[in-house]
Amino acid sequence: MLETLFSNWILPTLRVSTPLIFAALGGMWCERSGVIQIGLEGIMLVGAFFAAVVTHSTQSPWWGLVAGMLAGLMLSLGYGFTVLKLKANQIVSGTAFNLFAMGIPPFLSMIWFDSTGSTPVIPGESLFRSAPLFLMGAVVIASAILYHHTKFGLRIRFAGEHPKALESSGISVRGKRWQGIALSGLLAGLGGATLSIYLASSFSRNMSSGRGFIALAAVILGRWLPLQTVTACLLFGLTELAQIRLQGVVLWGDQAVPVQWIQILPYLITILVLALAMGRTRAPKGLGGGE
Repeated sequence: MLETLFSNWILPTLRVSTPLIFAALGGMWCERSGVIQIGLEGIMLVGAFFAAVVTHSTQSPWWGLVAGMLAGLMLSLGYGFTVLKLKANQIVSGTAFNLFAMGIPPFLSMIWFDSTGSTPVIPGESLFRSAPLFLMGAVVIASAILYHHTKFGLRIRFAGEHPKALESSGISVRGKRWQGIALSGLLAGLGGATLSIYLASSFSRNMSSGRGFIALAAVILGRWLPLQTVTACLLFGLTELAQIRLQGVVLWGDQAVPVQWIQILPYLITILVLALAMGRTRAPKGLGGGE
């Protein structure tokens, strides 16, 4: 029974939660530093696209993983330039970068593969089997240690909670925010890469399907804390798995549950959980504010 539970629910939940956990931890670091990061969706998209392209070209998922992280980093740094250097509104800029990221893959895919829908299928031997699960565990442990037990984590937290106090101690608030933005790009790009070369075998248009926003919801539900954020991701991952398993289920007679009702389940759960949790969460004091 335990073996069945592990193989049918626990392991699949961990698999589908892996992209969410990477992206959510990236968003947590960014928002803890005081910068709103609603661009996780776009970062995951470009990460998934470039990971698939490089893996297809090199037949190495590790090079694809690196490409996805670097693509996410570049997009995130571009966002950082607009909000930290140009002082643009963070929500508007994040939305703009999401829209920009939605257009990059179809444009480049048309040039490189003569298709705007998807990239070529990657052979099974060039895809990950279980490595992202172990990598995800390492990132979770490292994030918890960095957050709670290092000067780096303390300074990132002060950048979002008490930026003036951090500045008065001689440490650059803007520098810490750049670090948070860079981490969010690397980790969300990594999450996107796992979508195309771990959970799937190619990139398909808009394949993130709102996972970036669900990851941001997990950050809020987890109160901007690493382990709590991961727990929220697992909850959302479980609802996604349930949505997959419930398709085709017959409730009465020979009538199956309409697939549209089942497909909205993860998003409905996200809205309900956030609505119930909103009064119990407190964002970092400096989130979205100045220095």
